[in-house]
Amino acid sequence: MGLPPRGVVVHRASELSELVDRHGTRGQVEFFLRTRGRTLAELQLRQDALDDALRTVSAAIPADWRRAWVERGDLSRFDFEPGDVVLVVGPDGLVANTAKYLHDQPLVGVDPEPGRNPGVLVRHRAAGVASLLADLLGGRAAVQARTMVRATADDGAVLDALNDIYLGDAGHQSARYRLQLADGRVEAQSSSGLIVATGTGATGWAASIARERGARSGLPGEASAHLAWFVREAWPSPLTGTDLTVGLLAEGEGVEVLVQSDALVAFGDGLEADRLQANWGQTVRLHASPRRLQLVV
Repeated sequence: MGLPPRGVVVHRASELSELVDRHGTRGQVEFFLRTRGRTLAELQLRQDALDDALRTVSAAIPADWRRAWVERGDLSRFDFEPGDVVLVVGPDGLVANTAKYLHDQPLVGVDPEPGRNPGVLVRHRAAGVASLLADLLGGRAAVQARTMVRATADDGAVLDALNDIYLGDAGHQSARYRLQLADGRVEAQSSSGLIVATGTGATGWAASIARERGARSGLPGEASAHLAWFVREAWPSPLTGTDLTVGLLAEGEGVEVLVQSDALVAFGDGLEADRLQANWGQTVRLHASPRRLQLVV
C-alpha cells in the first residue's frame, strides 16, 4: 500500500517576527517602529491574519494525509516528493520562490491578506482550501501549466525561474557580451543586463520595463509558452550596438549570449543568492524550461 498524499505548507516569516528576531524583544521593536512613524498594532494585525490563514489551511488538510511545513529560507534544502500537494500561504512572490523546486506537484496559492497582495498567483482564500483539496483529489480542480524560463550554460549548469531571469554583471555594472537571436541576428552589446520573462512574469518586472518601452501589448499572456526579452540600457559605441533590445521568443526559441566580460551571473525572480555564473568565453542560452508550474486556479 502506497503512502497517503502529503500536504506541504510553505510560508515565510512575518515582518513582525523578523523585527523581533533582529531587535530581541517586542518592546524594542515598538520603540524602533515609533521612531519611524509606525505602530506595533499594524504589524500585529498582519501577523494575526497570517496566523489565522495558516491555522485554517492546516486544518483543511485531510486527517489521513501526511503534512509538512517549510519556511521560505529552507526551500532549497527541503525534499519535495512526487505526490505532494503544495499550499503556499503568503504573497505572490512566495509562489515564484517555491516553483523552482517543484516537479509537477500541484500548487495552491493562498492569500492571507486579501486586498494587500495582487493575487495573481495566490488566488484562493484559506476558508476555501478544504473544498479545493477535495476537488483536486476528485479531478475537478482546474490546474494551469505555467511556463518557466531557464538559463543553460555551456558547461551544463541550469537555472529555472517562474517570473524572469536576469543575466548581467554581478555588481550591476556594464555587462559585455554578444547577443544572438533565433533568426540569426547578432549584436555585440554593453548594457545593464538582459531580462527574459514568462507570461507570469509579464505582471511583474517585465510589465514595468514594457511600460517604459511602450511595448505593454506585446507581452505574453499568463499561460503562454512565449517569452519576452529586454536589454536594459544598451550603450552605443564603435564596438557595441543598440538595435536588438526587445522582442518575443516563440515556443522552442531562445536568446544566446556569449560572455565577453570577466564573468556574468544569472539569477531568477530576484533571488541573487541562487545564481549561475558564466565566465569570459562561455555561452548562456535563455529559453523556456521543460518544467512547468502546475498552478491550481
